Amino acid sequence: MTASPILPRYSLLLVTLVSAVGGFLFGYDTAVINGANQYLKMHFALSPAQEGMVGASAILGCIPGAMFAGFLSDRFGRRKVLFLCAVLYAVSGVLAAIPRTFVEFLAARFLSGLGIGASSMICPVYIAEQAPAAQRGRLGALFQLGIVLGIFFTLLINARIQGAGDEVWNAARGWRWMLGAEVAPAMVLLGLLFFVPESPRWLIQAGREAEALPILTRMGGAAHAQAELAAVREALGQKRARFRELFQSRFRRPLIIAVLLMAVSQFSGINAIMYYSTKIFTTAGVGIKDAFQSSVMIGLVNVGFTLVAIALVDRAGRRPLLLTGLATQVLALGAVGWMFHSGAGGLPLLLGILLFIAAFAMALGPIPWILCSEIFPTQLRGRAMSIATFTIWSACYIVAQTFPMLNDNPAVGPARTFGVYAFCSLLGFLFVLTMVPETKGRTLEEIEASWPRR
Repeated sequence: MTASPILPRYSLLLVTLVSAVGGFLFGYDTAVINGANQYLKMHFALSPAQEGMVGASAILGCIPGAMFAGFLSDRFGRRKVLFLCAVLYAVSGVLAAIPRTFVEFLAARFLSGLGIGASSMICPVYIAEQAPAAQRGRLGALFQLGIVLGIFFTLLINARIQGAGDEVWNAARGWRWMLGAEVAPAMVLLGLLFFVPESPRWLIQAGREAEALPILTRMGGAAHAQAELAAVREALGQKRARFRELFQSRFRRPLIIAVLLMAVSQFSGINAIMYYSTKIFTTAGVGIKDAFQSSVMIGLVNVGFTLVAIALVDRAGRRPLLLTGLATQVLALGAVGWMFHSGAGGLPLLLGILLFIAAFAMALGPIPWILCSEIFPTQLRGRAMSIATFTIWSACYIVAQTFPMLNDNPAVGPARTFGVYAFCSLLGFLFVLTMVPETKGRTLEEIEASWPRR
């Protein structure tokens, strides 16, 4: 599949836009359940365990989607698999809006999860393999900006749809519009993919240097293209990396970094809030309409502080942002847990959650995706990212499935639940402090060479 001749000059801007739209769909599909779950519970008369399945059903698709996307993208290319993701998003948006039974709804959400899992693995790799080293952090963070914009607009759209009718109308029809609206951005992604190139690093690895050189030239100029081509040739000219080497001495450390950062990002509780913020606020005594508005505020803060990350990630570096963000998360989550324990609610609770969202958005949200797309060799990057994204979606599933049950269990409740999230953030802070290196301003090949050989 080749790019259309209508746009003979590829631009880094267009490639970045594809990654951002992929992130937007990721965010939209992830957060749409936040508004719909209240009405799905009414429509299908769901138990707490089934309510957890509503949030977790897409994640069950994310896990195999992430696992197989790396192998498929290493075999067939990043761009072809992104086409498949766009189709999955569109089809699942239609099917999730028209289910006759709860099982049909879960099947549609599983299908969307396949697209989320695959795109969450491919989009960071796709942009990292094309961006110049000095801009890679900022451009990679635009994927996360797409995610948080998707989340924000989903929360905003959900609030508007929820306000268009009464509770009976929302339980019958409103949630269908929330889920079906995803088709529009899916078609935008599908259209954009006809005008962007394949990853030049993947092309070089596949023995198609003649196709890769013009792409690299358009991205950064002739000198940049020759330098990148020489660096990739040198890296590929070494002993061919095999998948099992990820578990051996040289790449064991980057694998540990990828897996633990992805796990911490979920066990800090971010998707408990993104999926269930309406439930969290109603648990604290906030009316459902005010809970929807509070959820929109969460999305707005998420967008604003992701912009902070974009501005700082290539200046301050990955490590300082991670350490600052994780330390702030510990304080914010601890405060939220204490407020639930003491019966506080309203504005103080909202401020505590917003502080956590701000800290996450500027650090643990975008940076693990950036780091994971940087620290592995070209020959293994797709499959290594599959392991990383398998980890994040497995952890996300655990959080999404367990939060309603923990929150509603009198022996646990929201106070202890948020205390656990605070403790996981503390462990993440200590891990970054002792194990995670700085990667800003270094080429992918320089980062690969920095891991000690046997």
